[in-house]
Amino acid sequence: MDIKQIQDLIRFVSKSGVNEVSIEQNEFKITIKTNQAPTIVNATLPVAQPGVPAAAPAVPVAAAHTSAPAEAPAAADVSKYVTIKSPMIGTFYRSSSPDKPSFANVGDEIKPGGVLCIIEAMKLFNEIESEVSGRIVKILVENASPVEYDQPLFLVEPM
Repeated sequence: MDIKQIQDLIRFVSKSGVNEVSIEQNEFKITIKTNQAPTIVNATLPVAQPGVPAAAPAVPVAAAHTSAPAEAPAAADVSKYVTIKSPMIGTFYRSSSPDKPSFANVGDEIKPGGVLCIIEAMKLFNEIESEVSGRIVKILVENASPVEYDQPLFLVEPM
């Protein structure tokens, strides 16, 4: 099972309402649990699933954003910004190693396909690419912090 299939499985589990999924193949075993109310489903499904882009979908931010105005220059109207969210659970890194520069900083212009960060999941380092063009207004996560699926990572002013 490759990382793409694992990411697809995580998305499926989070959207399906299933509380836990466990898969075993030869020497590979994975269990995915959610915080949702338990739902019992017994099924045998083929593991191969159609591919879904690894980058987080860009979704407009709701007007009631819960951030401190200390670093948000446009706290007056955040509805015009796009939020880039985490496509998986893992650890957020702004650069490929501590001695390398960050992939993206506040004020940087980004384009679709540009790497924004890395999320480490199960000892695999996944580059998260932008699906929008714009300018980064705020980075919402600290370096080396754990992130959840669908957690906001960046606020982007679209261009």
